[in-house]
Amino acid sequence: MEQQYLSLEEEIVKMLKTVYDPEIPVNIYDLGLIYGIDIDDSKNVTITMTLTAPGCPMADFIAEDVKQRVESVSEVRGAEVKIVFEPEWHKGLMTEEAQLELGLL
Repeated sequence: MEQQYLSLEEEIVKMLKTVYDPEIPVNIYDLGLIYGIDIDDSKNVTITMTLTAPGCPMADFIAEDVKQRVESVSEVRGAEVKIVFEPEWHKGLMTEEAQLELGLL
């Protein structure tokens, strides 16, 4: 059963890597904006994420994009996106690949 959820989580991560903040050329997963992926027994998914800035004008667009893409994974029954600002996002949460892409390394 655990292996099944692991592969589902991998599929969800693949989809999250296709979501971009329109102002940043790096996907939200590699930016470190995803804080949690929770899958319940009914395969409902809760994505806990943040934004690079609390006043991000694209917050609703990004959250809806995440919801739609996660729900496009065949095994997912439904998705909810929770946007939080604690802990606050910082550049250290980015993958090395993302930091290289943005010229921070």
